[in-house]
Amino acid sequence: MTQKKIRAVYMRGGTSRCLVFHARDLPAPGAARDAVLLATLGSPDPYGRQLDGLGGGISSLSKACIIGPPTLPGADVDYTFAQVEVKKASVDYAGNCGNCSSSVGPFAIDEGLVPAREGETLVRIHNTNTKKLIVAHVPVEDGEAATRGDFELAGVAGRGARIALDFVDPGGAGTGRLLPTGRARDIIAGLEVSCVDATNPVVFVRARDLGLTGAETPSAVDADHDLCARLETIRVEAAARMGMAESAAVPKIAFVAPPRESIALDGTRYGATEHDVLARAISLGNCHRAFPLTAAMCLAVAARLEGTLVHEAVNAPLEQASHEARRARATRGDGVRLGHPSGVLPLDAAVSPRDGEPWAERVTVYRTARRLMEGWVRVP
Repeated sequence: MTQKKIRAVYMRGGTSRCLVFHARDLPAPGAARDAVLLATLGSPDPYGRQLDGLGGGISSLSKACIIGPPTLPGADVDYTFAQVEVKKASVDYAGNCGNCSSSVGPFAIDEGLVPAREGETLVRIHNTNTKKLIVAHVPVEDGEAATRGDFELAGVAGRGARIALDFVDPGGAGTGRLLPTGRARDIIAGLEVSCVDATNPVVFVRARDLGLTGAETPSAVDADHDLCARLETIRVEAAARMGMAESAAVPKIAFVAPPRESIALDGTRYGATEHDVLARAISLGNCHRAFPLTAAMCLAVAARLEGTLVHEAVNAPLEQASHEARRARATRGDGVRLGHPSGVLPLDAAVSPRDGEPWAERVTVYRTARRLMEGWVRVP
């Protein structure tokens, strides 16, 4: 046999796709495991298409999840996320993926790792990348993770069964501190930024400071090479300020703006009253076609932290807002509606004081997931 067979499941989780493996079917963590992940997804590919693997040529389609027995008391499974670079022979474990996290609960149920409970099954997931707990509320039908439902997720065609994900105590997932620099704002490369670490660390910049509106399409952002280079310079310096090791995957960088009319990639027009903040995020050098979910969760927490640029955008001066926008803001509560290239994403964050410092209690997000294919991947 010229190729090795490795059992795997191919899944969509939220607005991403991933290969999901049992840890027992892969080599131990290290170079041999990385070589398997690179080969199965088709990296490195200098043409950027991953034609010789199951990746899709962009960061949201070049991911893997490894599921094993729990090492955290009270958890049902361990989950390790791997971000595979498209053009380089690099596998990054520095952060988690919120979208792929939504595939873990259904996988655990369908693989018999967690007993299925009709109606809804709770799966307690220990993410080894961030050392954090995620509680997945997975709909179950006829003993399997349900896929039929009426929940519509922006960026995914059709509707599906809604999975609620509670990210517990998400602050300091990558750096150990909710505000890694100790401040809500810093000056980096001549611009004000906010460095926040909740679920994954993110650097936030004002859109207007970059000469942008926040409603730009991903293709327009990617075509502006000077802008992309400037954002990467800010991201790299911010990572150093945050005390992070060099990584292409984290921190993410995003630019934010107050609500304004925008048009999603499917042509849907959204008014300024339909979201609370407008943002675009860069992932592995490209503008995300939706918004990385862990970055969106970080944004939801940042919206509750006074002094951050996200809090500023969400609470833009009322005189700049219409009567409808003011009324929507008054009834928003702890939720925040994120306007991104594919639509609007509702998020719910709880932040409270602890020992005189802000503490992120949890972030809740809603996703859909589906098993697309199961069997064996082949590795030369």
